[in-house]
Amino acid sequence: MTIKLYNTLTRQKETFEPLEAGKVKMYVCGPTVYNYIHIGNARPAIVYDTVRRYLEYSGYEVNFVSNFTDVDDKLIKAANELGEDVPTIAERFIDAYFEDVSALGCKRATIHPRVTESIDIIIDFIQALIDKGYAYEAGGDVYYKTREFKEYGKLSHQSIDELRLGNRIGVGEKKLDALDFVLWKAAKEGEISWESPWGNGRPGWHIECSAMAKKYLGDTIDIHAGGQDLTFPHHENEIAQSEALNQKPFAKYWMHNGYININNEKMSKSLGNFVLVHDIIKEIDPQVVRFFMLSVHYRHPINFSQDLLESTKNAFERLTTSYVNLQHRKNSSTNLTDNNGWWLSKINEYHLQFKKEMDDDFNTANAISVLFDLSKQANYYLQEQNTSEEVIQAFLNEFDQLGAVLGVKFAQADLLDDEIDLMIEQRIQARKDRNFALADEIRDKLKDLNIILEDTPQGTRWKRS
Repeated sequence: MTIKLYNTLTRQKETFEPLEAGKVKMYVCGPTVYNYIHIGNARPAIVYDTVRRYLEYSGYEVNFVSNFTDVDDKLIKAANELGEDVPTIAERFIDAYFEDVSALGCKRATIHPRVTESIDIIIDFIQALIDKGYAYEAGGDVYYKTREFKEYGKLSHQSIDELRLGNRIGVGEKKLDALDFVLWKAAKEGEISWESPWGNGRPGWHIECSAMAKKYLGDTIDIHAGGQDLTFPHHENEIAQSEALNQKPFAKYWMHNGYININNEKMSKSLGNFVLVHDIIKEIDPQVVRFFMLSVHYRHPINFSQDLLESTKNAFERLTTSYVNLQHRKNSSTNLTDNNGWWLSKINEYHLQFKKEMDDDFNTANAISVLFDLSKQANYYLQEQNTSEEVIQAFLNEFDQLGAVLGVKFAQADLLDDEIDLMIEQRIQARKDRNFALADEIRDKLKDLNIILEDTPQGTRWKRS
């Protein structure tokens, strides 16, 4: 099968064909590190980590670059408010970022370049744009001549005339045209700055990604990705900068994930519904948060609420219970059953269906549905009197492989209360079905996990030993 992905540039699904066979160059816009990341930042981190995982699972070697914006207006403001310097604040929240996204199951990028470590290449990039007539200096600032790039607006599918409406030259700006955007900002008194041909200053936001992508991935990359909010102006400006300089397409495929709402409202500080990952993963298993983010197709908006998180938690626990039950049954299984071939073929059907869903624009929502179907079949199989170690291991391997693509693990050392109640219900049903071997097996398994059952006239009670 071939992978198809939706390309924002062309507004259609396309067959994925990287520039170099077997290798993928992927750039994902990273956070501005002036605070802990919020769940809006977490969604692209999780989504594109999963895309990367699936590409690697499919046999590609992925060079994955994701930057840190470690100097900008927000960082300078935070530094002034806290009485600290910008590098100290940036370092603190870069460490916090790694801690948070690691908890969410995200792998580190091949490289995480920082703006402050890339000043030289950014200055060189800007100077080259000036030399080509695409940028100009004005009073220590440097601006990009938007109208000089004739394809401006092709990513966001807007025309220059449409973009003109509502654009104004702000107070203090020295640009020649309202559509021009800043590449280099002259330093204000007391601000962090670097020397440049145009005086002391610092990079504008858009130029950093163009410069870093060129350095670490080359003039043209396979996939450029980020949140939907970055389509315009950030990614549009990146295209203008990079393609003006390199005279080549900047990225072959553009991917953008949808917005996050909180309780059906747009997330914002003014509404008081701003949710930090640092806080939420103290209350909710980070794997559940990740599973929740993947339960909706990445291009669609997703609504974040406690009720939906609780529902996801219960669903994830059902998968975990199936996995733990398989692990326990494996120890008492043999290879003497007659229907191994049928079950192994059935498991492979789910494997192929999972790949089919992921090949279709990384549809994790449908892929997760396949996991639940696999779990249901595993539960049916465990109802049999005699089970095969080979089949049990095949189920476990499938859970492990497909879980790894989604960045989750189903093994769990300590059962949660809901899982214990579910296992007790399964034991009660087994006894009603006169499947006493299974009932005893569930009781023994709970005992191994230090859960003691007591059968009373009022029902089964349990306690931890």
